[in-house]
Amino acid sequence: MKLSFVKKVLGVTAALCIAASTVNAAGSPEYRFKMATGWPGGPIMDEGPKAFAKKVEELSNGRIQIQVFPGGALGNPQKVSETVKNGIADMGHLWMGHDWGRDTTTVLFAGYAGSFDSEVMLHWLYQGGGYELQREFREKEFGLVSMPLFIRTPEVFLHSRKPVRTLADMQGLKLRTVGAWLDLAKQLGAATVTSPAADVYTMLERGVIDATEWGTPYENVSPGFNKVSKYVIVPGVHQPTAPFELVINHKTWDKLSAEDQQMIEYAARLVTLDSWLKLGYEDAKALKWFEEQGNEVIELDPEVQQAVLKTAQKWGASQAAENDWFKRVMEHQAAFETVWRKGQRSRKLSNQ
Repeated sequence: MKLSFVKKVLGVTAALCIAASTVNAAGSPEYRFKMATGWPGGPIMDEGPKAFAKKVEELSNGRIQIQVFPGGALGNPQKVSETVKNGIADMGHLWMGHDWGRDTTTVLFAGYAGSFDSEVMLHWLYQGGGYELQREFREKEFGLVSMPLFIRTPEVFLHSRKPVRTLADMQGLKLRTVGAWLDLAKQLGAATVTSPAADVYTMLERGVIDATEWGTPYENVSPGFNKVSKYVIVPGVHQPTAPFELVINHKTWDKLSAEDQQMIEYAARLVTLDSWLKLGYEDAKALKWFEEQGNEVIELDPEVQQAVLKTAQKWGASQAAENDWFKRVMEHQAAFETVWRKGQRSRKLSNQ
């Protein structure tokens, strides 16, 4: 009986120490952290959280190891920030736009129809002060440590069971999406719904939805949407960029040394830049692959593209009018974009 009691105590102690630090022979602390994600797998998981965990392990010489869990394993895959804030996971990987219902400012950091492209977004984040704004926003409004981790090139507008070219084709279209596009696409006539990532293929296969937006051409190969929808609609004017996010519980962050914190930030930046390069390269080949699989690639009529941008601009202005954080970030981005566009004069080359 005493032996059984000791075993129970040891078991509980071991469970409590899963994410706690130990000290190696050299006197440096070792950590084992749990990371929640919103993804069942695919390129986003491989090029995002898993690549980050590997990079951190390499840079720390194995002192810091991160176990990455698929979406739903540690909590609601669309509420990863809550899972981390509540201490169920030490850190998490998500698209910040999932939290738009709490504060629409999140979509300015996550990208939406009114955003600039990924190249400009990266420069704004890492050189133009966007990173610092993101850290401040998440800290003050959500109590989380935040930094970019993974970024998309422009997404595919739709994988659809129906051809979509015009605004008329958008009317009543049963569309699965997330974030601000739920509202914006509805304003354009679509019947929008949201769902966890793992449910999208089945919903499309069974006709519960007519279409879905998901990721870039390359990212959309592995889910197999081409098997259950004939049409690939481009360009992704609804999502010209999509930076994803690493969030860290404050207790986890605070136990790290300044050097380890800097290493975490460095690893996240490297993975983000690598993901942009990898997706851009693979996207270049993916549309041809879809055509080879029997899909028809359709380009949206200009009227749809213009309508999306006008709707997004109007929506953004309405959010800025009632949300001080949204206004602050939107104005910061607009000021940076003005400087960026003027600077493009030095990059234009004559064809002659």
